[in-house]
Amino acid sequence: MSQKDFKVEIEDKKELYDYQKGDIDKIFERLDNAPSNYHLLYQLPTGGGKTVIFSEIVRRYLSKHNKKVVVLTHRIELCKQTSKMLKGFEVKNKIINSNIKELPDQDEYSCFVAMVETLKNRLNDEKLMIDNVGLVIIDEAHYNSFRKLFSQFKKSFILGVTATPLSSNIKLPMHQNYDELIVGDTIQSLIDNGFLAKATTYSYDVGLTSLKVGVNGDYTVKSSDDLYMNMVMQEKLLHAYTEKSFGKKTLIFNNGINTSLYVYDTFKEAGFTIRHLDNTTSTEDRKEILQWFKKTPDAILTSVGILTTGFDEPTVESIILNRATKSLTLYFQMIGRGSRKLPNKNEFTVIDLGNNALRFGLWNDPVDWQHIFKSPEYYLESLRDDTEIEFNFKYTMPDAIRKMFAKTAVVTMDIEEEFKKVTALNLRSKEVIDRSITQHAVMCVDNAEDLYNAKLLSKLLADDIESRVKRYVNCLGKTSKNYREWLIEDYKTKLSLAIGKRYRELYLQ
Repeated sequence: MSQKDFKVEIEDKKELYDYQKGDIDKIFERLDNAPSNYHLLYQLPTGGGKTVIFSEIVRRYLSKHNKKVVVLTHRIELCKQTSKMLKGFEVKNKIINSNIKELPDQDEYSCFVAMVETLKNRLNDEKLMIDNVGLVIIDEAHYNSFRKLFSQFKKSFILGVTATPLSSNIKLPMHQNYDELIVGDTIQSLIDNGFLAKATTYSYDVGLTSLKVGVNGDYTVKSSDDLYMNMVMQEKLLHAYTEKSFGKKTLIFNNGINTSLYVYDTFKEAGFTIRHLDNTTSTEDRKEILQWFKKTPDAILTSVGILTTGFDEPTVESIILNRATKSLTLYFQMIGRGSRKLPNKNEFTVIDLGNNALRFGLWNDPVDWQHIFKSPEYYLESLRDDTEIEFNFKYTMPDAIRKMFAKTAVVTMDIEEEFKKVTALNLRSKEVIDRSITQHAVMCVDNAEDLYNAKLLSKLLADDIESRVKRYVNCLGKTSKNYREWLIEDYKTKLSLAIGKRYRELYLQ
């Protein structure tokens, strides 16, 4: 195999910032003084320049040590990007890909870049051995697949690099494989110092109790498809985009391919410029789509998973999380795709349609990574579940619907407060529902020209009704999901009857 087969474009050498230099010094302090088999983990937010930092570490290490360096990634795209960056730091390196079976020329290189699975297979074949490895750098170290190779480098200093030092498998916490964590600058610090763009997050409350959690600890694709493909969610997505991201270059993240294709159809029918991308897209088509996305100012790209790592398009102005996730890592990865700064881009928009910000906090909120590293189980158990999150939802009537009830001064009701009043008067608890139905009936009749339109208006109250019933049920204590669903349908039936009764009282007597 000729050398040109492994040729990788050279990245221009990046200028190191003060915070990067400081972190490099901290890492070398450990590297120079710790045992040769020490395992060190380094955390830095997406966009902070992790590849730049470990490329400089490789360059400096090779200038001081007569040993070799291995850099491990989990995707071929990351291998190519890493090799390109290393060459920009004047580090001659070779990519070990699936075509490499042996390394007869290994003495010509001081650094090797490899996918973890590829290298594991080659080492297991015992046909490919890399001698005298002093330093192993693991990119995206939170992926557990890298553990498979630790036994092959028992005498090497291992440096794991990640934006989120939380293992992808809770049963295999990172503190079992790493001796120490060094935490870099925070997202907020990088924003304040002009290295990252500022995110403005808009959260839209979404009922997620229908979602199911799979064996990997995250929501299943099927249950996500069932929720996000329904008409209500598609309309909410389209409304959120037109309200907050219209005309901006937008990246939409979904959990399932079916959902993404449905999003593509919805936006296409609405007249928007949109493309779809997933891991089944051919290499040629993917390249063409990403080139189109780069060049088109108001482009919308709906995708599944594939763009969470190894994708860097600084011109992205809006991120839409059209999915829920229980993965803190994925949450940061998705939002991080919009955080790159440009001379004319200091801010970007995040639209959250999965209650993710309520689960994890805002993207730039402080995170105690040392605590998460040492006690991941405690952190995960402390996250609010969907039922608790939804209990705190406060329904706000959208402006478009509020205008339809312009003749009514007050369209809200504090269900908890009404429940307290009813209880204090020793009335039956259902009185709360009766009062709510009466208010809704008055709203519909007072803002309609006839009975038919009054009943049409009641259809606009579906979200308000569901919110009120949920809060009422929570006041009762433990009740079944079936009872709540029955109560909502019973409410709508009684509301229709109440509208008819009020209309007759006002106009037909």
